[in-house]
Amino acid sequence: MGNSVKEIENAVKQLSEDQLQSFREWFERFDSKKWDEKIRTDSDSGKLNPLISKAIEEHKAGKTRQL
Repeated sequence: MGNSVKEIENAVKQLSEDQLQSFREWFERFDSKKWDEKIRTDSDSGKLNPLISKAIEEHKAGKTRQL
């Protein structure tokens, strides 16, 4: 994968400003989707349960504030 990443880096460096902007927009959507999938997987597996429990405890103890 190392060579592939370098190839991608070099290809990105060759993009015009318009192409680079399009790539940024695409990558932001792609990255957001991957992040959402990771959060969903972690949530479904129970991996986030300790963090959720701690947040609820702190809220009940008055250690939170409204955003």
